[in-house]
Amino acid sequence: MQLLFEEGGEIRAGTVLAQQGEAYQVELPAGKRTKVKSRDVLLQFAQPSAIEMVRQTGDLAAEIDLDFLWECAPAEEFGFADLASEYYGAGADVVRQAALAIALHGSPVYFRRKGRGRYQRAPEDQLKAALAALERKKQQALVQAEYEAQLKALTLPDAFRGKVLPLLFRPDKNSLEYKAMDAACTALGMSPMRLMVAVGGIASPRALHEAKFLAECFPKGIGFPDVTVPEPSGDLPLADVQAFSIDDVTTTEIDDALSVTTLPDGKLRVGVHIAAPGLGIQRGDALDAIARQRLSTVYFPGDKITMLPDAVVERYTLQEGRTCPAVSLYVTVDMQGGDGGAPLIIGSETRAERVPIAANLRHNLLEDVVTEAALAAGTGDYPFREALTHLYHFAGHLHDERQKARLASGLRPESHNRADYSFYIDTLDDGSELVRIEQRKRGSPLDKIVAELMILANSTWGKLLADHGVPGIYRTQKAWGMHRTRMQTYPAPHEGLGVAQYAWSTSPLRRYVDLVNQWQIIAVAQHGVTAKLVAAFKPKDADLLAAVADFEGTYAAYADHQSTMERYWCLRWLAQETRDRMLASVLKEGAVRFAEIPLVTRVPELAQAQRGTQVMLEIATTDEISLDVSCRVLEVYAGDAVPEDDLGADEGMEEAAEASAEDAAEIAAQEAAEAAAEGAGQEVPDEAAADSDADSDADSDADGETQASAARDTPPSPAP
Repeated sequence: MQLLFEEGGEIRAGTVLAQQGEAYQVELPAGKRTKVKSRDVLLQFAQPSAIEMVRQTGDLAAEIDLDFLWECAPAEEFGFADLASEYYGAGADVVRQAALAIALHGSPVYFRRKGRGRYQRAPEDQLKAALAALERKKQQALVQAEYEAQLKALTLPDAFRGKVLPLLFRPDKNSLEYKAMDAACTALGMSPMRLMVAVGGIASPRALHEAKFLAECFPKGIGFPDVTVPEPSGDLPLADVQAFSIDDVTTTEIDDALSVTTLPDGKLRVGVHIAAPGLGIQRGDALDAIARQRLSTVYFPGDKITMLPDAVVERYTLQEGRTCPAVSLYVTVDMQGGDGGAPLIIGSETRAERVPIAANLRHNLLEDVVTEAALAAGTGDYPFREALTHLYHFAGHLHDERQKARLASGLRPESHNRADYSFYIDTLDDGSELVRIEQRKRGSPLDKIVAELMILANSTWGKLLADHGVPGIYRTQKAWGMHRTRMQTYPAPHEGLGVAQYAWSTSPLRRYVDLVNQWQIIAVAQHGVTAKLVAAFKPKDADLLAAVADFEGTYAAYADHQSTMERYWCLRWLAQETRDRMLASVLKEGAVRFAEIPLVTRVPELAQAQRGTQVMLEIATTDEISLDVSCRVLEVYAGDAVPEDDLGADEGMEEAAEASAEDAAEIAAQEAAEAAAEGAGQEVPDEAAADSDADSDADSDADGETQASAARDTPPSPAP
């Protein structure tokens, strides 16, 4: 006996092997056996065989005109055998009945299943709507197939123009474009990003990396709304100084300036003058909302995205020849009043005032003449020679005091043997881009002056806020256990820098943390003991805590992007300079650092090499999308055996092979950059070790611009 039955939502045919009560054991044409309950049986027949039934019904069901079948069907519920009589005529055999049952069962658009071989035709309006939807899907499938074919041929479909970025970074996975792209990627074995670059949807790998960052951090774009540039509030006194800044030649956001005044008793009054947008921007206004959202200026080679609109920066930057609103820290110094004739700080004062800016000095133009020897002797022909001489000796004392504090915390003295790198992107007449990567050694006299004075200001102002009970945002670090730098709203030591407290306050044009702290400092300067009653943020202010949390994550994301773009431009430089061999030094576990550019990569065959080993590498391949570089070792040098010609343009890069605790931070930062390039979204570690943290903080926590770098349009970065 043969059966036609329903199982698993499908109609099947099979041969009965046995029957037990209300159940049959049935063998299907493919040989599989199954148990069928009598309530699921639609037909019982002797002939044809189940195999023949399947063959014949398949052909007959395909020939059935569903529109005509729907017309033949009654409006009320019916059985398939009854409709078979209407469609085929009276006496329809079991094959035709089975074929009709299969057609009904497989056409839910036309007929609703009612169970046990019974159906009801769909209402006419629903049928028309469903058929229209099926036609749309059919046409969409054809369109999707065409998109997919074009993408496989590495051609961008016209429909994709203007949609590529959303497809990559905010995709609607139900769209035809996304489905076609996904299918093409699978067929080609390519990632969506690589495919979109290959077909021209993204102009270049550079555009891809920048677009990815903007999609994540600036989804609404980088433009500013129309805002009114506020004037400084209050009647500000005029400072009796001639201040000067020290920055890179490309710097536009000039946050800080210095001054030196000789007092009648021979002591010096050293002034640290910080641009004061906090005198115009008020908490809760439109500009505060902009700065609160962006939290920092973003720097990357060839460009930057400012925290504040250009008009606001222009109004408050410390431009030479102007009298600018500023928050000033004055420290009175007896240059020989301390132990052993060392400088002695007698007192300090903070003022909100107008400061005449006499000059914007550019370290690019002065470093060759403002040398340690010239400053020690007080000789040379350069602007503000006497003031710079005094500041250099004072900065040396501040540095020595910090080193004593570091040593007391169990840290080594700060090291400045790593190099900074500046990236300059030049656009040629033909529209192509040329990258220049210029290196400068850290710790020049001008660097030291600015760095130490900014550390002094940030530390002094942190104490000022604490003494008056006014909350601020502090950066702290414990040396023991190699703790990372963290941010909090109460003071604590920053042992990496060797100071009792540290509050970023010297870059309010470029960092929201500094702007917040400036509001608090202004309140103390103008209101003294009542400052905590009028300060922008009161103790335990939830918004202050939120700003701290948001800033750390955002600042890390911005650093990720800078690291990604610097790595990209390093790979571009290798191609541009047609460099197929590069000198490098081993860090650890196979990681190597290139000698001439700030690029770290892994070379597995050097996994067991000692730290500091110098090697000559052959550049096998570079990938500007994944930011990978593949190398193999040509030669391993022992001791001083590096050929002089292999050192390249920088004669001093043998120092790159020196082992230091900074290596761990360099490798971690590189790994984070690589992960970011792959879409992993890891954060670049703030600091990976105590010594590395402290050295980083001398450039970063003491303000990137204090090393005459971070305020520039294309800031240098430390070797990764």
